[in-house]
Amino acid sequence: MTLRVLLADDQEMVRDALRAVIDRRPDFEVVGAAADGAEAVALAVALRPDVVVMDVRMPGMNGVEATRRLHADWPHPGPPPRVLVLTTFDLDDYVHTALRAGAGGFLLKNSPPDQLAHALRVVADGEAMLAPSVTHRLINTFTALPAALLPDAPPPHGGAARLLDTLTARELEVLVLVARGRSNLQIGEDLGLSQATVKSRVNRILTRLGLENRVQAALLAHEEAGLLRPGGNPPGAAAP
Repeated sequence: MTLRVLLADDQEMVRDALRAVIDRRPDFEVVGAAADGAEAVALAVALRPDVVVMDVRMPGMNGVEATRRLHADWPHPGPPPRVLVLTTFDLDDYVHTALRAGAGGFLLKNSPPDQLAHALRVVADGEAMLAPSVTHRLINTFTALPAALLPDAPPPHGGAARLLDTLTARELEVLVLVARGRSNLQIGEDLGLSQATVKSRVNRILTRLGLENRVQAALLAHEEAGLLRPGGNPPGAAAP
């Protein structure tokens, strides 16, 4: 199946380079390109791509707001396209807000072509693309961000966080591994489960916590005191 991709970046050179890298692969097709967030939202609604490769810093509507709009105002039946955020090391604050807005992952702009292709497939499949080299830096600094940067974030010890108590012991194990950036295949190997079973458990966790994707689940897990701290005890879980 061909993966349909929409590009959103204010630099024409970057858009052209991404198009050249993606279009040379037979299982990908670039269906459109936008120069700002507003155009990205409009083209996504019109073209309905599978994945939007979204730059963070663009004139007018930036990538964070465009991601939020796609998830909040999607007019078609079914979910909006997945969003893969493009970032650099100096944009950590924006990446956090984009992930909370519903982005499925992030990728550094200097990533090699094979990593871009892998990221597109992972995000399109509903998994999180958390670059290992920067995952912990991004998540561990999340709680230090100014409140103004997180207008739509739930309070860390209320709302979805309280629902952790509804998870079974096995689901908590899966959640911890998701928060550590493990893929469904890796989680299955860690816990002796099939990949299909892991995917089903992850979907059930997201539903119970009222979250949209694995990245939001990872952020929530990192916010909860003791859930991932070495030697810490996770919150009490309901009986399996």
